Amino acid sequence: MSYDSVNPYTGELLRSFPEHTDEQMEEALSRADACFRSFGAIADRTAVLRRAAGLLIERREELAALITLEMGKLLRDSRDEVNLSAAILNYFADNAALFLAPRALEQFTAGSAWVEFDPIGVLIGIEPWNYPYYQLVRFVGPNFAAGNTILMKHAPGVPQCALAFEKVMQDAGAPDGAYINLFLTNDQISKLIPDPRIQGVALTGSERAGESLASQTGRALKKSTMELGGNDPFIVLEDFDPKVAAQLAVRGRMTNTGQACCGSKRFIVVDQVADEFLAEVVRLMAEYKPGDPMDEATTMGPVSSKLALERLMAQLSVAIEHGARVVLGGDRPAGPGAFLMPTVLTDITPSNPVFHQEFFGPVAMFFRAKDEDDAIAIANDSPFGLGGAVCTSDPERAKRLARKLQSGMVFINFPALTLPELPFGGVKRSGYGRELSGFGIEEFLNKKMVCIPDIEKMEHVVA
Repeated sequence: MSYDSVNPYTGELLRSFPEHTDEQMEEALSRADACFRSFGAIADRTAVLRRAAGLLIERREELAALITLEMGKLLRDSRDEVNLSAAILNYFADNAALFLAPRALEQFTAGSAWVEFDPIGVLIGIEPWNYPYYQLVRFVGPNFAAGNTILMKHAPGVPQCALAFEKVMQDAGAPDGAYINLFLTNDQISKLIPDPRIQGVALTGSERAGESLASQTGRALKKSTMELGGNDPFIVLEDFDPKVAAQLAVRGRMTNTGQACCGSKRFIVVDQVADEFLAEVVRLMAEYKPGDPMDEATTMGPVSSKLALERLMAQLSVAIEHGARVVLGGDRPAGPGAFLMPTVLTDITPSNPVFHQEFFGPVAMFFRAKDEDDAIAIANDSPFGLGGAVCTSDPERAKRLARKLQSGMVFINFPALTLPELPFGGVKRSGYGRELSGFGIEEFLNKKMVCIPDIEKMEHVVA
């Protein structure tokens, strides 16, 4: 077994890396545990993050090229990902001291009480291939700043990105054991989780992986966070320009060739503007042309792998067999690469198996709604609850619908976006926990309450 770097545009095997042995895994865990016990002050940790952010920018071209070669992202989008990753590291470098400062419990008046925020130990991160650096820094930024140490299992398809980021952390001055990349099997992760030196696990991945990891961490009584994808609704109401909405929806769907957990996947449009919206979506998605993702002129890269393409094609076959209508795409273009043409599906009924499924690729599902209540009902009829968007010209109406959406994030008149200061995460089968912002740094901390009671002011005492 090995971690293979395969170019999805050419099918070429670029490099292979052997998996780490159990002995190497144990040695890494020992180093991470030792580092945790002697980790530097917060000023030292944030200085490392700041230097790492600088190195990301300094090495942006080579780091971006690795993303594009290993998973097919357009080169310009890969550069943007590196920029965002640097911004996240700088954000936690700038704000960690504020987030980690003791917090007074002002409601307690019979004395004084406060909460202190302490790191808990060695954490395992398990990250996916679709954003090879951004996914890492979402976890590394807050937890490194907090004083936890990290063992990272990156996706098997992006090993060169995994090693390149580890080198950035090392060159930025991370202490030995603070951040260690490991090429591990799922069975090896299962051996790690019960170890008493491991204090938490974070996963971004599939529902199947989430079920397995949540079960294991539950048995071991370890804290976990899970971000498991989504089937985000993009709701368009009759008071919003359907052509503008179509532009936003297509942007939200086609980002990263449709391989974004919080991408706009279900277009839910009120009847009055549905036809105009759909016509514009089809026109705009038809303009995307597959090509070499290293070429600046290319507008759509391949999906991440041949296997990912095969899964999408099988999913489309099921959709069509159960009555879905293809109004655009649905096939592969001639030539090399793991490409699926931009695809739009309509007439998807609740009895169709794909009604409750996520298409992780350039496939949009279109639904008509009678009114806003019907739109919310369709949107919430999903096992997922990551993000969602509402397009309306009425701000109060937007807020009302946002409150009704069963999701961890809602965006008004814009598709999903990510910024360091915005918490990221979902509900239902999209997982639990948050990353980024002040909420993200609190996930793997001991929120230690300290109390100095004044007995004379207390009416009753329970001990």
